[in-house]
Amino acid sequence: MSYALGSSQLKGDNDETVISITSWKRKKFNQHLMEKLFDKLSLSKSNKKVAQLYEQLSDYGAIAA
Repeated sequence: MSYALGSSQLKGDNDETVISITSWKRKKFNQHLMEKLFDKLSLSKSNKKVAQLYEQLSDYGAIAA
């Protein structure tokens, strides 16, 4: 499994980018947690403010490249 491929799919481009597996796992965990939280709070990611918050917090705690 290529983690670079998973990274490029997250960004929506075809460039192969090398990222830390720890950062990738952190981002996936954050996204999963926010989806569960937003669902419980009945918040939609189609809302502009919620979508911005989702993008900002997805990388929270990730290792900077």
